[in-house]
This record gives sequence, C-alpha cells and structure tokens, in this order.
Amino acid sequence: MKPIAHFNPLALLCLVCVWLFALAAPAAAQDLVANADTMALTQRWLDAAVRQPGNSDAHALRLEVSVGHLDPRLRLAPCAEIEPYLPVNTSLWGRTRVGLRCLKGASRWNVFLPVTVKAFGPAWVLRGAVAPGSTIREEDAMEVEVDWASEPSPIVRNAAQWVGKVAAYSLAAGQPLRQAMIRPAQAFAAGASIRVLAQGQGFSVSSDGQALSAGVVGQLARVRTEGGKVVSGTVLDTHTVEIAL
Repeated sequence: MKPIAHFNPLALLCLVCVWLFALAAPAAAQDLVANADTMALTQRWLDAAVRQPGNSDAHALRLEVSVGHLDPRLRLAPCAEIEPYLPVNTSLWGRTRVGLRCLKGASRWNVFLPVTVKAFGPAWVLRGAVAPGSTIREEDAMEVEVDWASEPSPIVRNAAQWVGKVAAYSLAAGQPLRQAMIRPAQAFAAGASIRVLAQGQGFSVSSDGQALSAGVVGQLARVRTEGGKVVSGTVLDTHTVEIAL
C-alpha cells in the first residue's frame, strides 16, 4: 500500500491568503465580511483550491473546506489592506479559524473567520463495541473512508500498529481507530518470574529474575535479578526483559 499523503495546512493557508489579498485590496472590510456573494465566492474558491491535484497517490486525503460567518453585528471600518493569518497554536484542521486584520485603514481591527477543514481518507473502523482493556483483533475492524480531522487524536493507519493492542476505554461500533483509543497489551504483571537478558558489546548473558512492575512490550520495566540487584530494562516479550550493559 502506498503511503498516505500528509495534509499541509500552511499550503492551504497560503492559497487563502493570496485570494483574500487580491479580493480585499481595493475593497472595504465591511464588504468583505458582510457580503453574502463574497462569502459564497470564498466557499467556491476554497472548494476548488483543495481539490487541485497535488498528489497522484490513490489514497491521498480528500479535503473539504467550509467557511463560516462573522458576527453580523460587527461594524468594521473600511480597510485598504487586510492580512489573513493563522492564530498562534491554531492549525487548519477540523473546526478552526483564520484571522483577518486591517493593516491600512482609519482604524486597525482584528477579527476571526470560522473555518471547518475535513480530510477524508481510508481508516480502520470498528465493526462492534470493544470493552476497556480488551484486545483488538484484526477481524474487529474494517477499512472505510472517514474524516481524519473530526477529532484531534491522529488516525492509526497501519493495521500492525493496532492489532494486538488493547482498548484504552470503551469503544463503540463505527469509531475509527485513533492513537488515544489504544495502548499496548500488558506482557506480564508485577511479581512474575521473567528472564533477564543482559546485552553487551559482542556478548549476552541471561538469568532468572522477578518483575517489580508490570511489563508492556517495548517499554521499560523494573526487575530484581538473581543476585538481588534492582535494574530497569526493555520488555521484549511475555517473559523477557533486556538490559543494556
């Protein structure tokens, strides 16, 4: 399977900025924000802009952008130059906003235009409900198109990243799998007898030990060696912890 194309919010913002600058150069700010025809034109232009072929990948995200409306009670002074910008700690993803500020006018003003960005692409969706702590199997999900931007947590695209993991909380049928929904399965519990594998340059030594904390594959766990020494190592599987020397 080809890799998923990543959505570049800065590229979309640049397109928005170019068009709004061209539109606003001779116009008053009030015309820009209050005219229904202008807002409709903005919508049509954005729809066309996000559909421009930027990647031939058959699995590229399909973007849809809708522009909201400013508070109709706003009364903005005429402005000869309006600058669109992306507010700090804001991204063009999901329900978001674009800032508009007047740079050349009788009075400087700053407003925010609501925008919704949807990014449709293939994802793994649960066939049925999954209880918290239950292992997610390959047959528990099917691949369909969903809106990646509908929630903040990233989509888990690769099946190898979620098969065998456990549900972090109660999951419902129809939910696309996201990073916040899953966690690695526990390999062993605290108190379990495990094998301690000590790896050095050009050699390895194994011995028995006892887990002092629960072990999760790929994460650190504390163990007590046969000699009584307490060390931390990486969990390799259900009964092995590796310690680097």
